[in-house]
Amino acid sequence: MKFADRDDAGRQLAEAVAAQVPKHPGPAPLVLGLPRGGVPVAVRVAARIGAELDIVIARKIGAPGHSEYGIGAIAEDGPPVFDGQSLAHLGLEPADLEEAVVRERQELARRVREYRGDQPPPDPTGREVVVVDDGLATGVTARAAVQWLRGRHPARLVLATPVCAAQAKASVGADTVICLSEPVDFRAVGQWYENFEQLTDADVAQLMAGAVYDRT
Repeated sequence: MKFADRDDAGRQLAEAVAAQVPKHPGPAPLVLGLPRGGVPVAVRVAARIGAELDIVIARKIGAPGHSEYGIGAIAEDGPPVFDGQSLAHLGLEPADLEEAVVRERQELARRVREYRGDQPPPDPTGREVVVVDDGLATGVTARAAVQWLRGRHPARLVLATPVCAAQAKASVGADTVICLSEPVDFRAVGQWYENFEQLTDADVAQLMAGAVYDRT
């Protein structure tokens, strides 16, 4: 199963999310896209279920010499989260990645300023929250976001993604995981998209321009 692009993936994912997150009286669900690639997918999901749209900011911690291979992640002001199996495979300990954590925390802070300015993050307390990404490989970035959100006491925490590795789905830690496709031969998220262009901060800002932040 391949998606034309993130917009196509978002349209398809939105239908699956709508089936499991029905509209009901009370606060609207909160849909949080993971920048950058999860944001265009989240836009479609939020529109379909009538949710408030926002972002949760996380940064992948890459393996030494292979930065695209995520073996850890940090989200907002949370602690680093590591993929234990990946660390064991590479013969690494969390202490070996302290410099990488510092670099990624600096980049995360920059993105917080870029995307949110002086505004606080949305408050998920007591709300149904749907975290959206464009795909899960190791799933460690989504796991860091879910762990950070868990400490802010949502009523229910859903992770929604178009495509995922089965192991990542099992380890992400959400109450519910919605994934349209779990390919056996999963190697990278981009292989399941016809168009997988990298997004810029400007792209994210444009997509989020109409978002309303929850200040309560």
